[in-house]
Amino acid sequence: MDRGFGRSRQGGGRSFGGGGRSNFGGPREMHKAVCSECKKECEVPFKPTEGKPVYCRDCFRNKKAY
Repeated sequence: MDRGFGRSRQGGGRSFGGGGRSNFGGPREMHKAVCSECKKECEVPFKPTEGKPVYCRDCFRNKKAY
């Protein structure tokens, strides 16, 4: 039985921000930041808040694995 993972019952697919676009169909606003782990400059899809760590894509992926 095919449950159609990631699709609604009406047959429409869901988008989770692939291709640099937000879930609402508009361009995703990116903000410059410095990774708290490796100290490289990066861009994140949210406005960084002072006092909270920000991770680049690679460091975030490595932290998520644990």
